[in-house]
Amino acid sequence: MFETIRIETDTRGVAHLWLARAEKHNALSAQMMDELTTAITDLGADRAVRVVVLAAEGASFCAGGDLKWMQANIAASPEERAASARKLAHMLGALDACPKPVIGRVQGNAFGGGIGMMSVCDVAIGVPTARFGLTETKLGLTPATISPYVIARMGAAKARRVFMSSRLFGAEEAVALDLLAKTVQPEELDAAIEAEVAPYLACAPGAVADAKALVRSLGPRLDAEVIEGTIAALVARWESPEAAEGISAFFEKRKPGWI
Repeated sequence: MFETIRIETDTRGVAHLWLARAEKHNALSAQMMDELTTAITDLGADRAVRVVVLAAEGASFCAGGDLKWMQANIAASPEERAASARKLAHMLGALDACPKPVIGRVQGNAFGGGIGMMSVCDVAIGVPTARFGLTETKLGLTPATISPYVIARMGAAKARRVFMSSRLFGAEEAVALDLLAKTVQPEELDAAIEAEVAPYLACAPGAVADAKALVRSLGPRLDAEVIEGTIAALVARWESPEAAEGISAFFEKRKPGWI
C-alpha cells in the first residue's frame, strides 16, 4: 500500500510507523507526506491502536524536505506552490492531532522538517550522537510550516536560539530545548521507547485521547488561520530570489551569493 513508509502493529495495539526512505535520509517527498497523512489518520481512527511510535529506518531520522521537491516548487506556479506547502502543513497537523499518543524514536540526525516531526510527537527520545538543525535559512528559506509546532514545543525564547541561524546542535542541547525528553545509548533506545509506551496500555483509550485534546486546546494557538499564514509564508519564500539562489547553489555545489 505504501512505498515510502511502513507500519507494524503488535498484538497490544502498539503501531510502529516507520519512515522508509533510508537511502534518502528519510527526506520528505510529496509522496511521503501524502502517505504519512493517510497513515496517521488511519491509525488515529483505528480503535485497536493504542500508541503510535514514529520511527525511521537507516542512519537518519529525517533530513527535512526533499531538495528536489523544493527545487520543483521554485519553478512551480503560485497555485502549485501553495498545494505543495499545504501537503507539509497537513501532514504535520495530522500527526499533531492524532488522538493516540505519538512517541518519537529518534535514532539519528534530524534537520528542518525532521525537527517539525519531532515537535509533533508527545515525547521524543534520541541517541547522544544525533545532530539537529533548522537549516532552512541556509537555503534562503524559512522554517515556516513547521514553525507553530516547533515554537509550541520549545517556546519562543528557546526557539530564537536556533530558529533563524541554521546552526547545528547536538542531542544534549536538543534536550535543553525540549525537543528531546532524554537521550539514551543506541542499544537502550528500544527499551526507553517501551518504557514510554507501556503506561498507556493501562489507561482508558478514550480518556487518553480526551486528555491529549485538552492539552492541545490549552496550548499555543494552532488553528486554521495560523496554519494558512505559515503556508503563505513558505510560498512567499519559494518565490524569493534568495530561495532560487540557495537551492541552485546547493545543486551546483557552490556557495550562495550571500556568503
